[in-house]
Amino acid sequence: MFRNTFKTTVLLAGLGGLMVAIGSMFGRGGAVIGLAVGLVIVGFSYWKSDTLAIRAARAVPADEVRHPEYFAIMRELSTKAAMPMPRLYLSPEPQPNAFATGRNPQHAAVAVTEGLLAICSWDEIRGVLAHELSHVRNRDILIGSVAAAVATGISLVANMAMWGAMFGGRDDDDGPNPIALIATALLAPIAASLLQMALSRSREFEADRTGAELAGNGEPLTRALEKLEASAHRVPLDIRPAQAQAFIVNPLTGRQVRFANMFRTHPTTAERVARLRGAA
Repeated sequence: MFRNTFKTTVLLAGLGGLMVAIGSMFGRGGAVIGLAVGLVIVGFSYWKSDTLAIRAARAVPADEVRHPEYFAIMRELSTKAAMPMPRLYLSPEPQPNAFATGRNPQHAAVAVTEGLLAICSWDEIRGVLAHELSHVRNRDILIGSVAAAVATGISLVANMAMWGAMFGGRDDDDGPNPIALIATALLAPIAASLLQMALSRSREFEADRTGAELAGNGEPLTRALEKLEASAHRVPLDIRPAQAQAFIVNPLTGRQVRFANMFRTHPTTAERVARLRGAA
């Protein structure tokens, strides 16, 4: 637990430091601009994260009459975690997957896809729901929103710096080197994205660990992860890359990406399974 918490702190600090550094290159007020941009974006993300994620997945409120097991499991897990029960949603997507969203435990929502209900046993779904509830309890939605906002702020400030270097027309020798500004503007968003993705991977490991503890056994979650990983390669899910990190298994797994390990929003399923079975 300490290792993942320390890693989260370091990665968030790295993102914040990168924003200030990039902003400073854009002049004295650049860091302030970057901070302001980040705060505005994170505020919107924090308050609207549940609405945006649910809409992106085309999810609708789940019906307790049709899926009583879904509600019963979440009630049991929420009581065990001493948390309010999240609102439950169902997405029509055929790819088996799930996600949690919401700015805090009092305003949280959990959604599962039709595909998940079709291929997983209720014991395995219980493991998945324990993982998602752990994201809520660990405040991972807020952490992810902050990281995304800071990364977006870095990109915006970097773009401002690049356009300022290209069209600012500064002739004084004390100004920043335009070539250095342009190079930084191109590389900074990549560095921010890498830090953001590393943070997302760290939080998935922690949700696996605490979810297994909440469920009392990590094996059902392990079996579910293996099923979801296999299905993600075969069944597409039409989701924007920015929303992919919310899901328990990366819904874009089937897409081929160069340097995939660097740009993963999730750890590999093999790593997660190994950790869960090693802990057991």
